[in-house]
Amino acid sequence: RLIPWLQRRAPQVRRMGSVCTGAFALAAAGLFDGRRVTTHWQYCGRLAAMFPKVLLEPDAIYVADPPLYSSAGITAAIDLSLALVEADLGQALALQVARDLVLYLRRPGGQSQYSAGLQAQTQASGKSGKAGQRLGELLSWMAEHPAVDLSIGALALRVHMSERHFARLFLSETGQTPARFVEALRLDRAKSHLEQTSWPLARVAQRAGFGSVDSLQRSLKRHHGITPEEYRGRFSGVGSGAVL
Repeated sequence: RLIPWLQRRAPQVRRMGSVCTGAFALAAAGLFDGRRVTTHWQYCGRLAAMFPKVLLEPDAIYVADPPLYSSAGITAAIDLSLALVEADLGQALALQVARDLVLYLRRPGGQSQYSAGLQAQTQASGKSGKAGQRLGELLSWMAEHPAVDLSIGALALRVHMSERHFARLFLSETGQTPARFVEALRLDRAKSHLEQTSWPLARVAQRAGFGSVDSLQRSLKRHHGITPEEYRGRFSGVGSGAVL
C-alpha cells in the first residue's frame, strides 16, 4: 500500500524527502528516477544496483533536488531539516534552532558522510592479526596528529616495522597507500578549520599538517576543484570570530 500512496501524494505536496534507507521507498515508487539522491553509505551500492535510474551521490550528507530530498542517515536528516528551515524562514531562525538543539555546527549538504580516518578504519580488514591491530591503533593516532611527521619512515618506526612491510600492510588493510591517506587526512582537517574558524590560510595549512598554503591550495583544488577561499565561503559556519 505504501508505494501507490507515495505516488499519489508526491504531486500534491511541496516537498517529499527520505531519511537514511527511506530512500529505497521513494526509489521504489519511481520518484527518484533521473534525480540526485543519497542514502547511508553502507547501502549506496545496493540502492544503485536496485534502482539504476537514480543519480546516486554516495558521499553527500544530504541532497536537495527539489521537490525531492534525501539524507544519508539519522543525524544527517537533522542537517537537512535545518536547511529546509533556513530556506523557508531564514538563516537567523535556523541558527537559533541549531543552538536550541545544541548542535555545534550545521553541516552543508556537500559535506562528506565520513572522514578519511573513519573510512580507512572501516575498510581495514583486520586480517593481519596483531600487525593489523597495531595498524588500526596507528590510524586513530594519525587522525589526532595530522601535523606531525607522517612519512612512511616515521610511521613504520612507530609500529616497529620495516618501511617495505609497513607500506604493503597499509595498502592491504586500507586499500590505499600511506601517502594518499595522509593527504586525505590532512585535507579533512584543513576543511574542518576552514569551516569552523576564521584563521588565515597559513595557520590553517600549518595546523592541518600541510607544509605551506600552496600545498593546501593544490590539494583542495585537485580533490574538490575549488580554492580554500571558495571552500570557506561555501561551507563556513562562522562569522568574523574564530572558533578555537
